[in-house]
Amino acid sequence: MKNLFSVQGKVALVTGGSRGIGYMIARGYVENGAKVYISARKAEACDAAAKELSAYGQCVSIPADVSSDAGLDKLVAELSKREPQLHILVNNAGANWAEPIDAYAESGWDKVLDTNLKSVFFLTRKLLPLLRAAGTHADPARVINIGSIDGLHVDGFETYAYSSSKAAVHHLTRVLARRLAPEHITVNAVAPGPFESKMMAETLRTFGELIKSNCPRGRIGEPEDMAGVTLYLASRAGAYLTGVVIPVDGGLATTV
Repeated sequence: MKNLFSVQGKVALVTGGSRGIGYMIARGYVENGAKVYISARKAEACDAAAKELSAYGQCVSIPADVSSDAGLDKLVAELSKREPQLHILVNNAGANWAEPIDAYAESGWDKVLDTNLKSVFFLTRKLLPLLRAAGTHADPARVINIGSIDGLHVDGFETYAYSSSKAAVHHLTRVLARRLAPEHITVNAVAPGPFESKMMAETLRTFGELIKSNCPRGRIGEPEDMAGVTLYLASRAGAYLTGVVIPVDGGLATTV
């Protein structure tokens, strides 16, 4: 039982791993003995994050823009050169766009859907050979999609593409879970509430105290909260879960 939450020796890929929630997840895996690859659109930021994380274990930078097919192909090719198996795929890279409904730009909609939804499906599909090679009946390969509580409730902000994309990610998770379970690959999602990140920075500056006061737990998320749930899903402890969406939000979406 003492090894129930271990990811020692596993290989993981975390997209959007250079900052925010992706960085929290990557650090949790690195510190617990996994070999972690992180990707991000900006090479300098990705390389710097990997260097920081390498102080705690094994972390490798593969810069890539997952919103484009060329970026996905580059990421898959680079990872495939280095690893014959992939035990954990975390689809975390994300984008947001906020604009009044009468001015909401089609380019913003497309950017968000390409990054938040389309990339989840096509990166998972392109990495199936490595995931299939890693998964076994006792210890399946894991796909963990990062959704949002904005895909579970309506928050009032004019982020139409973002909330729609995250609701779609949650359902895509269930569809993929059913399809891939017979191949020893589980697919689950985490729906974070407010955490410190570049995407959330302005919202927290403006509404941080209000969010905390409305949250049953009285605070925003901390790195250990995100590391803990993703370690659970990636370890033996989570081997019998698939098709699940777990809110990690202090009760905001589920009780308020």
